[in-house]
Amino acid sequence: MVNSTEASYFILTAYSDTGFFKYLYFLIILALYICIIGANVLLIVVICVNRSLHEPMYLFLCSLFVNELYGSTGLFPFLLVQILSDIHTVSAPLCFLQIVCIYSYASIQFSNLAVMSYDRYLAICNPLQYNTRMTSNRVVFLIAVSWLYPFIAIWIMVSLTLSLQLCGNIINKVYCDNFSIVKLACSDTTVNNVYGIIITFFLIMFPVSLTLISYMRILRVCFSGSKQTRQKALSTCTPHLASLLNVSFGSCFEVLQNRFDMKYVPNMLRIVLSLYWLSCQPLFTPVLYGLKMSKICIICKRLLYGEV
Repeated sequence: MVNSTEASYFILTAYSDTGFFKYLYFLIILALYICIIGANVLLIVVICVNRSLHEPMYLFLCSLFVNELYGSTGLFPFLLVQILSDIHTVSAPLCFLQIVCIYSYASIQFSNLAVMSYDRYLAICNPLQYNTRMTSNRVVFLIAVSWLYPFIAIWIMVSLTLSLQLCGNIINKVYCDNFSIVKLACSDTTVNNVYGIIITFFLIMFPVSLTLISYMRILRVCFSGSKQTRQKALSTCTPHLASLLNVSFGSCFEVLQNRFDMKYVPNMLRIVLSLYWLSCQPLFTPVLYGLKMSKICIICKRLLYGEV
């Protein structure tokens, strides 16, 4: 019986011997990471340096792009090292740090999308009250809450995992996962399992529900409004809903994979789907908003190509 605080490392068994192809995988992951950094940094700079974009909607977007950089940095450098390594081990402190990064990234993503949906609800359904209700102080408060409460919840989760006694150190994944470590426990995990269900509700289901309710109200106003109102709503809400569906799909698969036996799903498919929401979402988000938000698209073209 080994206490989790004494375990010096974990072994990641989802990696397979790919021979020469590991260099190809390394280049693909590296190229994807560079594209993610470039796209998100570009949009953050565009929003920060252009005063015309210093509006609540774009500030919330900036928070979203910062979170994409944060989440991808918690995963991609680790993957690059592991792909080239022959021994797929990770130290216990680094493993728990990665758990905090990945889980908080996903939670902040959902809370950011919920805040953005509330902002669009006010702008479209209550335009006359928007400027008085969405003040600069309110924007700062909403961004702070969307980052702080996921961090606190995830740190509590990791603290509970650290208190467990473990019977092994093998994780069948390509990155560190909290539930995989909990399954290694020799001690009682009732508190961990109950807390896991609670934070799944508050960090995923609750913000998703708020987001969907906001968009249902927006759609109701759109159908009863003018053509111009419908076009405005679609141009601003479509990227939000697409991001929500994309990240929700990956998160739901990850929750189902952790909570239920999915051995009938091929191992390679499980790996691809578990990486999808962590690797594609950080690139999908800036590309989607950069193309769909006309104001951002125009400024990006001007910055990159000198177009007016």
